[in-house]
Amino acid sequence: MVAPGDTGKVGVADRLGIEPDQVVQELGWDEDVDDDVRAAIEERCGGELLDEDADEVVDVVILWWREDDGDLVDALINAIGPLAENGVIWVLTPKTGRDGYVEPSDIAEAVPTAGLAQTSNISVADDWAGIRLVSPKTAKAKR
Repeated sequence: MVAPGDTGKVGVADRLGIEPDQVVQELGWDEDVDDDVRAAIEERCGGELLDEDADEVVDVVILWWREDDGDLVDALINAIGPLAENGVIWVLTPKTGRDGYVEPSDIAEAVPTAGLAQTSNISVADDWAGIRLVSPKTAKAKR
């Protein structure tokens, strides 16, 4: 049930698993990103989103990714750098039919190459879908 005055923003942060006091880094920002999603994340974590120049260890990386943004494997490897051991990367891509739409197969190919595992897909906003990525636990255990 939605409380009166609730804009649904907290729901987005819930679906992304954002918790209070988490450090969240945002990569791939451009004018097309969903500002309501950004505001919901900042509201939930209680702080500003860090940009690509931040030197802190982060709990969550939000990577806005479009078809023409370059090499996704390179972007994911760069996103892993500051990520905490149990951190999560959310790749946010335009939904089917939107400008910048990314084929799911392109993401599925890039994820294991970057050493990650895809765990879930969600609708983040009207124009954006989210893919949750983590470091595979089984691969770490077998080493």
